[in-house]
Amino acid sequence: MNFLQARIRDEGVVKPGNVLKVDSFLNHQMDMALMDQIGAEFHRRFAHKPITKVLTIEASGIAIACAVARCFGVPVVCAKKSRSINIDGEVYTAQIESESHKDSKVVVAKKFITGDDRVLIVDDFLAGGYTLQALISIVEEADATVEGLGIVIEKCFQEGGRRMRNLGYHLESLAMVQSMDAATGEVVFVEE
Repeated sequence: MNFLQARIRDEGVVKPGNVLKVDSFLNHQMDMALMDQIGAEFHRRFAHKPITKVLTIEASGIAIACAVARCFGVPVVCAKKSRSINIDGEVYTAQIESESHKDSKVVVAKKFITGDDRVLIVDDFLAGGYTLQALISIVEEADATVEGLGIVIEKCFQEGGRRMRNLGYHLESLAMVQSMDAATGEVVFVEE
């Protein structure tokens, strides 16, 4: 069992509807030592790639992306869930059609991703893959290269990971959940 699986077993809470709450250490209250471990592990797994930017979506992915980007020595680009007055100039826009994002759009200023960039996309969860799809479309629209997808927790019983791998993306997930049971609180991981 890896460091993340142990933490999920100890502190994760399974809720009805295939919800895994990890808010005590990952995406509400954040354990920065754990973030450093996550960053180092993604760096190890993608060290052979020429990463120039780390891309994520606000808000849960930001701390993870910062830890990863620090290890690579590159900037973080954070896709915004809406265009605010703080985002000036031209933007890339992509639609997310998922249960958690409820048909929202994400935007990234064009000046932050260019055709020269080699992008590692990171996020906290992968279930249906809709957020990744939107972020990939932004990278592709910029004529940049998606070098990899780094996911902290993948729900393997949903189709997102399978779809991304079938499309040929290099996807690395630190904890791969095979099943969850809200009645017992049990989380079963895919054996690596």
